[in-house]
Amino acid sequence: MFEKLEAIEKRYEELTKEIADPELISNQTEWQKAMKEHASLEELVQKFREYKKVKKEMEEAEELMTDPEMKELAEAEYYDKKEQLPKLEEELKFLLIPKDPDDDKNIICEIRAGAGGEEAALFAGTLFRMYSMYAEKKHWKVEVLNENETGLGGYKEISFMITGKGVYSRLKFESGVHRVQRVPDTESSGRIHTSTVTVAVLPVVEDVEIEINQSDIKMEVFRSSGAGGQHINKTSSAVRLIHIPTGITVECQTERSQFQNRDNAMKMLRTKLYEIEKAKQDSTIANARKSQVGSGDRSEKIRTYNYPQGRITDHRIGMSIYQMENFLNGDLDEMIDNLIAADRAEKLKGDEE
Repeated sequence: MFEKLEAIEKRYEELTKEIADPELISNQTEWQKAMKEHASLEELVQKFREYKKVKKEMEEAEELMTDPEMKELAEAEYYDKKEQLPKLEEELKFLLIPKDPDDDKNIICEIRAGAGGEEAALFAGTLFRMYSMYAEKKHWKVEVLNENETGLGGYKEISFMITGKGVYSRLKFESGVHRVQRVPDTESSGRIHTSTVTVAVLPVVEDVEIEINQSDIKMEVFRSSGAGGQHINKTSSAVRLIHIPTGITVECQTERSQFQNRDNAMKMLRTKLYEIEKAKQDSTIANARKSQVGSGDRSEKIRTYNYPQGRITDHRIGMSIYQMENFLNGDLDEMIDNLIAADRAEKLKGDEE
């Protein structure tokens, strides 16, 4: 581990010189790339330097313990520093875990009603509200891209983009099947129904990350079927894009302008194509090391919302929270923090094996 840390520190020092070089600064693309790499190594290098400083101070204190006049003070210093080292080692191990390159990205979230008919559609609306309220607490921006509403105020499906700092890092573990157990308003006998909703959280990618040949795209325009008044129904502003090689179809109809809808639809298409490539890479990694937490399998039942018990249970980490109202009002941090911690611990275990 320490050989690796020494190599990383050396690379960090090289980058420190490079980013101050006027020749590199004149090439903004390369300079920004170097700045990004430098920033990604900074926390690890600072922690490693702290570790080396503490270890050196411990060794110096050990030497002073041979001096009768300094022995008592030196012993206290020695054991204090010795106690700090294991904690710093653990922190270094965590920082050495490769960061998800998508963590800083914005997301496109797709929520779809599954089994349960209208009750599933209503819960899809509940989850959309929950994520919107969480985004508001984080000062993130939510933009609806496409929606298919039901008569009672639910959604057969809804796609929306969330933009802000570190959105994907916080919400990536929401992908999967969310199960709800409750008595529907329409149930006269008071029988509990079980319904499911599928959530997919996809990182938004830039043009340079996924190159799309325009000749591979078929575009169709149509009138929006959603809410929006007379204007939206009179003009063919809604856009459907079909990616011919893969058969992927995306729609966007929430903007008044056909151009804006096409732009958003392209973002959705790039994101879906990126997801396919990412899934291929992830499956290769998963063959070598299976993470218990996971963040991409849409068929995996990840969470149950049990209304009669006021309980939300995440099945991946076996954690239950008994604060249903607060949770559905966007208080997700406790659950998300535990999912992130479990993922890190699993990756660390995998590296040690």
